[in-house]
Amino acid sequence: MLHEKLKDYKIILGSQSPRRQLLLKGLDIPFEVKVKETEENFPPHLKREDIAIYLCKKKAAAFENDIDDKTLLITADTIVWINEHILNKPKDHADGVEILTELSGKMHEVITGVCLKTKNKTSSFYALTKVFFKELSLKEIEYYISNYKPWDKAGAYGAQEWIGYVAIEKIEGSYFNVMGLPTRMLYEELMRF
Repeated sequence: MLHEKLKDYKIILGSQSPRRQLLLKGLDIPFEVKVKETEENFPPHLKREDIAIYLCKKKAAAFENDIDDKTLLITADTIVWINEHILNKPKDHADGVEILTELSGKMHEVITGVCLKTKNKTSSFYALTKVFFKELSLKEIEYYISNYKPWDKAGAYGAQEWIGYVAIEKIEGSYFNVMGLPTRMLYEELMRF
């Protein structure tokens, strides 16, 4: 379906996230993975979705000289937003505990910015999902951090892991966005692109 529309393009996913790779594969699009290291920093005045959009565009810009007319690059960045600030990937065990303690019993927003880029065209969009966590005990938080080591995950958790099964009371929006890629929106944007 979609791959017929994109058959003239070589699709590159600019992400080493195994979850994003799995989700893009689920759209039946042939792609290859290429990663360029970019610092995930942003101007301090940016908030919420502006941060996610800024970071996915920054990742795309790193490929500027590697894209020709027949290449379509997809980059994404997912952030967790709560109490007017961003929660990053945990630096260590203690940081992970602190992050999950802040999420415990509250609603937070998971925002993914996605950038589609060819040599002559760039398009970006974002998806926002509200995630409601139950109250977590310190024992549950310690168990998750120790056993799942979520060092590569914004907000120190993966919805598809143990913590998602026990902590998420409900979500409003795309579940796949919480995993790192809003697949329905991406599909529609690619069909339009």
